[in-house]
Amino acid sequence: MMKLEAIVARFPDLEVAELTAWVELGWVRPAREAADWQFDGVDQARVGLIYDLRRRLGVQEDTVPMVLSLLDQVYALRATLKAVGAAIDRQPAEVRDAVRAALTEADAP
Repeated sequence: MMKLEAIVARFPDLEVAELTAWVELGWVRPAREAADWQFDGVDQARVGLIYDLRRRLGVQEDTVPMVLSLLDQVYALRATLKAVGAAIDRQPAEVRDAVRAALTEADAP
C-alpha cells in the first residue's frame, strides 16, 4: 500500500491535485484510511494506466472514462475466459475433447 504522495512521486509531472481529481472522478478507487488514501497494487497500476493514457497517448479527459470502461470489460472478459478454461480442464477427457472439437469447428471457414 502506498500513500498519495508516494504515488505522485513515481510520475515526473503528476501533481497531487490531478491524482486527487482522478480519485474524485472515480477513475481510481483507493482505500480510505483515516485522512489518507491507501493505493494497493491494482490502484497503482491503474494510476500508471491513466497517466499513460493522458500523457503518452494524449487521450482527452472526457474520453478517459470510456477507455477505462472498455479496458475494464476486456479484463473482466479475460478473467471469465480463464475461469471457463479452468472449468473445462477439470472435466473428463471426453468432455475436454468435445469442447476442443467444437472450438475447432467454430474456427473453420
